[in-house]
Amino acid sequence: MAESKPKIKRTLTGEVVSDKMAKTLVVEVHRMKQHPVYKKRYRVTKRYHVHDAKEEYKVGDRVRFRACRPLSRTKRWHTVPKSDKKK
Repeated sequence: MAESKPKIKRTLTGEVVSDKMAKTLVVEVHRMKQHPVYKKRYRVTKRYHVHDAKEEYKVGDRVRFRACRPLSRTKRWHTVPKSDKKK
């Protein structure tokens, strides 16, 4: 049989805007979109609920997070450990 390739999970980077929940962060991700007709670029913001088991991130921190299985009704992401960031 052929070897199966490891699945690459979606990874995003954003800023923590809330850490008030237990083991959960609210992270805002900003990206630029371009209008299809007028070609003007504009900023789009989206918020994600991210699982932070060690509770190591605080408001204002930049955090990388990765897709995972559903952990709750709104949480489908978990943080990438700080040691993995440099790789």
